Amino acid sequence: MFSPLIDELMQALRVLPGVGPKSAQRMAFHLLEQERQGALQLARSLEKAIDGVSYCNGCRTFTEESFCGICRNVKRDGRTVCVVESPADILAFEQSGSYSGHYFVLHGHLSPIDGIGPEDLGIDILESRLAQGEIQELILATGSTVEGEATAHYIAELGRRNEVTVSRLAQGVPLGGELEYLDGGTLAHALNSRRVI
Repeated sequence: MFSPLIDELMQALRVLPGVGPKSAQRMAFHLLEQERQGALQLARSLEKAIDGVSYCNGCRTFTEESFCGICRNVKRDGRTVCVVESPADILAFEQSGSYSGHYFVLHGHLSPIDGIGPEDLGIDILESRLAQGEIQELILATGSTVEGEATAHYIAELGRRNEVTVSRLAQGVPLGGELEYLDGGTLAHALNSRRVI
């Protein structure tokens, strides 16, 4: 129905999460009708980012340098490492201002069905760092999905084998949350994860 170039643009936009055919069509038309300069800037920025951004050699987050700013920061506690699934998780921790250690980014979680194993997540890199003996605590901040829990369990075993303290983020009732609005799974998890005060 559309010209080949417009179809190609719409298909390219569909690689973004949550963008279906209609959204891609609206975006493509908006860029072509009203934001041609913005579209060119977007294309240049994407190309520069794809060419220039890679993984940090320390934590595996995105960076243009060998080591990211967090890994280079000597004021941060390198003995504590928080294991997260994505670079966006680091941003959430940093915005909270409550964590001053290092990170390790998995870029996903274990998923045998999808063929994602430990080596695909860089867990071998984490294991070699654990073996060096500098890390004293691992904080597991993977998601509470089945895959996230399995990933946390797998990494916890690595930590214990290397005599590292392993902790898991508390999960359950959110601050300011009303119990009547929580789903049963969240409430059960909160109840099972309770602690003495």
